[in-house]
Amino acid sequence: MSKAGIKIPGIKFSESGNFLLIAGPCVVESEEVVFETAHHLMRLSEKYQIPFVFKSSYRKANRSKGNSFSGIGDIKALKILAEVRKRYSVPVITDIHNPAEAEIAANYVDILQIPAFLCRQTDLLTAAANTGKWINIKKGQFLSGSSMRFVVEKIRESGNSNIMLTDRGNMFGYQDIIVDFRNIPIMQKIGVPVIMDITHSLQQPNQEIGVSGGRPEMIETIGKAAISVGADGIFIETHPNPSVAKSDGANMLKLSEMDSLLNKLVALRKTINSF
Repeated sequence: MSKAGIKIPGIKFSESGNFLLIAGPCVVESEEVVFETAHHLMRLSEKYQIPFVFKSSYRKANRSKGNSFSGIGDIKALKILAEVRKRYSVPVITDIHNPAEAEIAANYVDILQIPAFLCRQTDLLTAAANTGKWINIKKGQFLSGSSMRFVVEKIRESGNSNIMLTDRGNMFGYQDIIVDFRNIPIMQKIGVPVIMDITHSLQQPNQEIGVSGGRPEMIETIGKAAISVGADGIFIETHPNPSVAKSDGANMLKLSEMDSLLNKLVALRKTINSF
């Protein structure tokens, strides 16, 4: 499906010509939210023949305030993710935050994700690479697309070439993020698939109240632009009711709105593929 070749074990519809969809709630906050979201997204994946990876963080280590929700317990959350993997036959991705977590999380999920703020941590990258799993590395908001070449080299030097990069925009001032879409083809030249995170790129961090804001009304705009410039996939956080989500609700898309969005993006992808 991708020029760079995304051959994740267990992925479906990889020959459809569609973009890769990485989607799910920000964090594992309950079985009910996770299973409802996974079931809905799995059905949409089948409807539109979209290769799909379910995403949710088993723990949120990077929080604005010390008392912000961080998770329901590591192993409990990882077991829920493993159940998603089994119940819906889809690959699963989750964040890791330090080297010790790599091997633990690898026992439950298919893909390990390196958060943007940690993308240059050599020991974390090496530990993730040593699991043999696919690694999705978020580009730091403080880095250019071309500088991610050195991040990729660290993984490859550890003997792992199963790598994806995800852009999530760059900081603009203190409380806003902008997307430079030149970074997508620039990072593709490194020889790895490139995903566009269309929800975190609309985040408004560093708010005075200690909770990040967001602009979810712009999700479709960022998604269309990413597909138009040839992104290999999109990353999107979604929740049945973002207003009560325990993490990043301000920039997540309501689950019921995913169908309309994917319908438009799939149609756009078909047009792009015809060129």
